[in-house]
Amino acid sequence: MIQVDNLYKKIGEVNALDGLSFTASDGQITGLLGPNGAGKTTCLRTVFGLLQADKGHATIDNIDVAKEPTKAKQQLGLFPDPCGLYERMTPREYTQFYAQLSGMEPKAAAAATQTVLEKLQMLDIADRRCKGFSQGQRMKTALAQAIVHKPTNIVLDEPTRGLDVMSTRVLRDLLLMLKAQGHCVLFSSHVMQEVAALCDHVVVMAKGKVVAQGSPQSLCEQTGKTSLEEAFITLIGTDEGIAA
Repeated sequence: MIQVDNLYKKIGEVNALDGLSFTASDGQITGLLGPNGAGKTTCLRTVFGLLQADKGHATIDNIDVAKEPTKAKQQLGLFPDPCGLYERMTPREYTQFYAQLSGMEPKAAAAATQTVLEKLQMLDIADRRCKGFSQGQRMKTALAQAIVHKPTNIVLDEPTRGLDVMSTRVLRDLLLMLKAQGHCVLFSSHVMQEVAALCDHVVVMAKGKVVAQGSPQSLCEQTGKTSLEEAFITLIGTDEGIAA
């Protein structure tokens, strides 16, 4: 479970986070939805310990990120940009390398890597160089390194950006698999259809604050709209919605 409590973060003259609070629960997919500049990426970077909040705190499974960053990160899997893979490495080498970076001994890292490669049905490509991989194969490799150390929480920042339809479907199936296994999945997105299809809980953000939160259906009911896109525009205002 990921909890964000009254987070403030000023970047330059901009209040990137302005009293942000929400909870992302285990066994659910939680989406951060907002226009450009809403603070989604700043929030995720603070959760992962890449940025330090000016005020407030984030906890991962009740571990304070600021006070115990190493312990908190052991409970987090960060899904990286699949385009940034080390192309000379194989998925097995890449995943085992990150397992050891997470603190695993070599033998344990090798065993965990084998397990995750089997789970993601990657044994046919496990020992091929990543150079020349399709987007779907790259995504599976990126996800393997994110979950090899068995984190309870997975964080993704606009994961479908630049993906084609088939790759998006692969990623969607992987996220639903993680949810079914009881993981807490937290991701940011601009894509309404993606959020409506995947998310159990949606946090609508604007100007570093939570404007509204709830299931896609409850947000539609709250605003009297029939689609999440219409509800979103109503909640944050037309001008903000167009900017997104």
